[in-house]
Amino acid sequence: MINIHEVIETNKMIQQENLDVRTITLGISLLDCIDPDLDKLNQNIYNKITSVAKDLVSVGNKIQREFGIPIVNKRISVTPISLIGASACKSSEDYVTIAKTLDKVADTVGVNFIGGYSALVSKSMTSSDELLIRSIPSALSQTERVCSSVNVGSTKTGIDMDAVKLIGQIVLDTAEATKDRDSIGCAKLVVFCNAPDDNPFMAGAFHGVTEGDAVINVGVSGPGVVKKALENVRGADFETLCETIKKTAFKITRVGQLVAQEASKMLGIPFGIVDLSLAPTPAVGDSVAEILEEIGLEYAGAPGTTAALALLNDQVKKGGVMASSFVGGLSGAFIPVSEDQGMINAVEAGALTIEKLEAMTCVCSVGLDMVAIPGDTKATTISGIIADEMAIGMINQKTTAVRIIPVIGKTVGDRVEFGGLLGYAPVMPVNKFNCDAFINRGGRIPAPIHSFKN
Repeated sequence: MINIHEVIETNKMIQQENLDVRTITLGISLLDCIDPDLDKLNQNIYNKITSVAKDLVSVGNKIQREFGIPIVNKRISVTPISLIGASACKSSEDYVTIAKTLDKVADTVGVNFIGGYSALVSKSMTSSDELLIRSIPSALSQTERVCSSVNVGSTKTGIDMDAVKLIGQIVLDTAEATKDRDSIGCAKLVVFCNAPDDNPFMAGAFHGVTEGDAVINVGVSGPGVVKKALENVRGADFETLCETIKKTAFKITRVGQLVAQEASKMLGIPFGIVDLSLAPTPAVGDSVAEILEEIGLEYAGAPGTTAALALLNDQVKKGGVMASSFVGGLSGAFIPVSEDQGMINAVEAGALTIEKLEAMTCVCSVGLDMVAIPGDTKATTISGIIADEMAIGMINQKTTAVRIIPVIGKTVGDRVEFGGLLGYAPVMPVNKFNCDAFINRGGRIPAPIHSFKN
């Protein structure tokens, strides 16, 4: 039972410290929609999603009113489309018709994003996978709410370097296709290693094939709550610091579990997981970088940053696991640049570089996220950055991701405005040295020795 003290405490976190449920994400299996006729397939997809998700937004709004807990987004994730379209799609243009159907259905049911325009190619690509990947620039430039992801590596299989090479060009093509909007299409495209089946956060959400017909996953966030708690123990030792983070994460997760269970009950759809990720926004006081500063750093990126982030990420997970038996997704601390005012300040002060961000991804929840780079960056350089991040995930048995935005027409020192939750970003410099011969080798980087656990 939640007692009156917890209610008062939760209200304070909501009103003063930017606590919110970032998303209720409804995962929907489309496996029963498969049909060799493209028109029939698109109709099946539209009918299935509108039927299952028709009450998602109204239920989210009702929970928000009844409990006074802000629910920022209502979203849908679907089975990776490269699997659903394999028998019907004979060209990349065929896949784009499915993207348009997903966009239409997202608008119909009122969600802000729909994820799952995805391919899972950690070992190699099928012809269907490759067609979908090649369709991504057209799909993301012709839709508003569709999000795409490609999983190119895993600890069990290694890294598909053919896919990594291709996706570097696809990122650049997506940037070019949306250059009239500061290449925003790339903000809806994530490249993964070890992608989880139950991630509720966009742009990387998809409904894994190990999931049931439908499931409710909730993503809850509260960087401001953690920062406020740490202000009360300023100067204390590390044991006190860790206990404070852990207890705060416990409280935040309890809120997420409550919302998830209520949504599950009202919709008649099973509850999956709570993703406790400290996901920042451009709002003042809603920053992971400011937590790192409160821990004792002048800026994110200063010496000690990786250690401070490792501490934060671990204690968040420990607190979440105490609060719920079903913590999943990406749970931990996100370090996007454009969505975190503290990260932006660190970049503009010269404290934070892409190389330091890469080091931080060894211990955070995801990876290089919402990083704007010059629009004239070579495709092979982008592939090299992706390969580095995938290697971190593969070797460390963790999820890593890259959401990088080569902004066409912009260069280092320029600022790019994305708006809303995506915020704005300074264009960061990239290493100019050549990696073409490495990327052009082709084939697969084998799985590491510790992958053999059978």
